[in-house]
Amino acid sequence: MPSILPVSDLRNYNEVLKNCQVGEPVFLTKNGRGKFVVLDIEDYEKDRAEKKLLAKLLEAEEAVTDGKGWMRLDELKSAMEE
Repeated sequence: MPSILPVSDLRNYNEVLKNCQVGEPVFLTKNGRGKFVVLDIEDYEKDRAEKKLLAKLLEAEEAVTDGKGWMRLDELKSAMEE
């Protein structure tokens, strides 16, 4: 179950951080609306890595779609030798 707390609870940030564990972010609200998320550093790094990977996959997909991403076998062999 997600942990949802008012941002005013940050006055006692140790209690807020106790609620933040791997895979369980803490959602902070301001005036009853979602405003911030506190994540464990492992979750943050995992999210960043996933975002970077998805960007590279999208870049590769676009290169293949417009035909510029394909290589002939001899081009691949020479690129692997370098």
